[in-house]
Amino acid sequence: MPTVIVDGKEIEIGADERLNCIEAARRGGAEIPHYCWHPGLTVVASCRMCLIETGSRDAATGKVTMVPKLVPACQTPAKDGTVIVTESQLVKESRARVEEALLIDHPIDCPICDKAGECLLQDYHFEHGQPERRADLHPFTSRKREMGSTVTLFVDRCVMCTRCVRFTREISGSAELMVINRGAKEEIDVFPGFPLENKLSGNVVDLCPVGALGDKDFLYQQRVWFLKAEDNVCGGCATGCSIRTEHNQDTVYRLKPRENPHVNKWWMCDDGRYGWHHLHDPSRLVEARRAAGGRARREGGADDTIEWSDVGRRLRDDLGAAGRLAVAVSPMLTTEEAWMLCAVARSIDPQAFLAVGHVPIDGADETYPGGFTIRAEKCPNRLGVEGVIAVFGGVDAAGRVPGWNALLDHVRAGEADAAWITAAYPGGWIDEETAEAFASLSCLVVQDLFESPLSRMAVWKLPAAGFAERAGTWVNAAHRAQVFQQAIRPPAGVWPEGRLYWSMLGRRGLYDAEAVRRQIADSSPTFAALAGDVPATGIDLRIQQLA
Repeated sequence: MPTVIVDGKEIEIGADERLNCIEAARRGGAEIPHYCWHPGLTVVASCRMCLIETGSRDAATGKVTMVPKLVPACQTPAKDGTVIVTESQLVKESRARVEEALLIDHPIDCPICDKAGECLLQDYHFEHGQPERRADLHPFTSRKREMGSTVTLFVDRCVMCTRCVRFTREISGSAELMVINRGAKEEIDVFPGFPLENKLSGNVVDLCPVGALGDKDFLYQQRVWFLKAEDNVCGGCATGCSIRTEHNQDTVYRLKPRENPHVNKWWMCDDGRYGWHHLHDPSRLVEARRAAGGRARREGGADDTIEWSDVGRRLRDDLGAAGRLAVAVSPMLTTEEAWMLCAVARSIDPQAFLAVGHVPIDGADETYPGGFTIRAEKCPNRLGVEGVIAVFGGVDAAGRVPGWNALLDHVRAGEADAAWITAAYPGGWIDEETAEAFASLSCLVVQDLFESPLSRMAVWKLPAAGFAERAGTWVNAAHRAQVFQQAIRPPAGVWPEGRLYWSMLGRRGLYDAEAVRRQIADSSPTFAALAGDVPATGIDLRIQQLA
């Protein structure tokens, strides 16, 4: 097994692994500071912050031969016998000088910089900088430059790591960014007439190690030390990017990608990054309401607000009295919520027709040079819902799980007396003509985030939870199941779907998504891999099934 020596400690690495000295040192518990290097981008070795002493150990004699000068760790491969020294006096002095050079011309505007609290320039100065400033402070002007609709450049803060430039060339493939001028006059800019408008542009803000690139959506909104972060999954499309939802006092302030080599690597698209504002839209449905006298709203009359403690019983009574039940299981629900909804439906009507709810499609899949894909399917859990319905035997004669169109045909054919439509879509999803298919039903239940033509004719209008307000498992387009936790509470007056279904099944205590997940795993080979602990990067259900 190849061995690397990091500060005197032997570290084994894989025979086929291609690591640089930063990655190898990290295996040994030593963090080498760096600005320009990023594992998802090419190596330029320009910042010189990662300079280290290195050499090689002779396998036969054990003699160590050191390179006579410092070398950049990002550009130096770690192979069998490589010796890495990260904490010698020479290395420490080099880091201090690099930090000092960067800070000589850097504006000391940390109190007004959004990056304060998560800035590598701050962190490295305290860890590796000179004990005191040896140059005079100079007045500065905070020059700003608009890069596009989502990103602002604070020119004087830039340390010229060029991560952003490489990202637009290697990952998004749009190449809007460049370096202008030369030497001490270098600056980042956009090509004339080509603003930073690609669908992955927000990633350059994440990549920036200092406060040079600012996210317009987040600028001056919140100090980062007030934010709490919860590992989540993006609900914007079937890619299912691993993300962190950063929030304070039940208010989301930003979403950032979470590294997952199997799904999104280090990136996320702008649609997902900025697609959380509907969570705090004042027009959201926040009450459980029932048409007065049980008569649909299309027939006129008022409606009543129902206490959640009574919703389960009265809803079950109304649906049971109506007769044949059809249920649209939304692909926005978690796998656990979908399973409980199907169980509730079958407890009301053992022959209930189960179908996947409306699957929003927008254009075609978009794949970028860096391998990232934005899916046309704008929902996170169609495959998970299909698997759940199959567990309940809800397949047609051809062995396929019915979809939204099949449910519409079922209702139009007069084969249902009642329907329960779950939605939770962040935008409009149904028109008046389609909604009219449900006009003849004696009982219509609609569970959604916002008013729609369908909810306006419903007997029961129930609020739904947003993606950050629920916990459970989503299965993305590549059959990878990811487990996530609730980040924020829904608005006052809203019960998340899982809580309602849990109550309707007669289960005691608080809703426990993990307990439901184990039950699903026990009931189907498709989901068997979910019985144990699911890693943060998820589980490929197809591989587990084949195994």
